[in-house]
Amino acid sequence: MTENLEIEFKNMLTKEEYELLFKEFAIDETQVFTQENHYFDTVDFSLKNLGSALRIRKKGNQFEMTLKQPVAIGLLETNQLLNETEASQAIQYNRLPEGEIKEILAEKGISYSSLSYFGSLVTNRVERSYKEGLLVLDHSLYLRKEDFELEYEVTDFEIGKERFQHLLKQFGIPERRTENKIQRFYHEKYKQKADKDDNGR
Repeated sequence: MTENLEIEFKNMLTKEEYELLFKEFAIDETQVFTQENHYFDTVDFSLKNLGSALRIRKKGNQFEMTLKQPVAIGLLETNQLLNETEASQAIQYNRLPEGEIKEILAEKGISYSSLSYFGSLVTNRVERSYKEGLLVLDHSLYLRKEDFELEYEVTDFEIGKERFQHLLKQFGIPERRTENKIQRFYHEKYKQKADKDDNGR
């Protein structure tokens, strides 16, 4: 089990802006890798209501369960490595593995038995070092939808913010209010559920 503080800046991109950055940073298609995020919450979105999120990420042949919790600046990530059987049991049967994450959730009054599998988001990602941080270009697909995003992961909030804003300005990309992936996933799931409910009336 590991913990780390995540400080990152995000900005949604149009497809054209995404392709521009791909070209400007001389990125080759062979540098793109794919990762799958599998999301869990209670039926009444207890984790979301706490500003938290629980996911299992598949990257290559590795699986990692991560609980994200809000802190004063950024997010606190608690990570737990899983084997393929543990990941499969969680995704297919809602049988989440024992460990530190279960204990943290129990302290918040959320039991594993109340969690359900909500679905997956697939991201085609490329990463680049940029001014003492990590620049990330993402193309994500989920719930019959796709979007494009730029992220900048840093260790210093103020310096990172200044560099990120300068980068956007350099390429003429407007700053856009950007939610994280699980929030976008949930909003689309809400929307599709509402549409389905309306059509069923």
